[in-house]
Amino acid sequence: MIITIMIINKNAIKVIAFDADDTLWINEPYFQKAEHDFCALLENYLPQHAVSKELFETEMNNLPLYGYGVKGFILCMIETASRISAGQLSLKTINKIIAIGQDLLKMPIELLEGVEDTLIRLSAHYKLIVATKGDLLDQERKLKNSGLQKYFHHVEIMSNKKNEDYIKLLNKIECPAENFIMIGNSINSDVLPVLELGGQAIHVPYHVTWTHEQASDEVKPSNFLQVESLDQLLPILL
Repeated sequence: MIITIMIINKNAIKVIAFDADDTLWINEPYFQKAEHDFCALLENYLPQHAVSKELFETEMNNLPLYGYGVKGFILCMIETASRISAGQLSLKTINKIIAIGQDLLKMPIELLEGVEDTLIRLSAHYKLIVATKGDLLDQERKLKNSGLQKYFHHVEIMSNKKNEDYIKLLNKIECPAENFIMIGNSINSDVLPVLELGGQAIHVPYHVTWTHEQASDEVKPSNFLQVESLDQLLPILL
């Protein structure tokens, strides 16, 4: 992937939107641990790497039905396990799969480094919002437990992050695209759609990224910057 890095026009920015999972707090490592436990549970049927591949295919097939989040992940694990076992899965194993998903929903919130100080300082100068994908109840719980809710003027939990989803968001918060900047860990979800609408974006990569969110094509956007952590936003935006 080739990235052309441009300078952010901070004078145009009125609203800063933050992704949540793996931008504000840790998320994907928990999912990967859950997937590992699930694959280990089924290794009598297939090697773990093959189970992982089957699970990913199930998730992609079901995205239009379930969307993003833990609940859809649980259903996909059960469907995958049933298919791999040719319908011979025991109720005990199904209960173990459900428990793997429930443990995900109970994970503590661990903020990424520099997040709260960054939000404190930026909130004095900009309107901050959350724009994240996922299950409504789960994302609301995580935001509440994070202690960060007080820094945001608006929270948008989106079923997807395509151009049309951002258009709806911008209309709702009454913000022209040119006055909007999106900050997140996904090129596909947090950067490209916003740039296509005429907004700005800052990519904050996380060391673990779900395969579905990994950008493989050449990226040559304008108004796009990449930083290593959120605290590096301060000299850029203040």
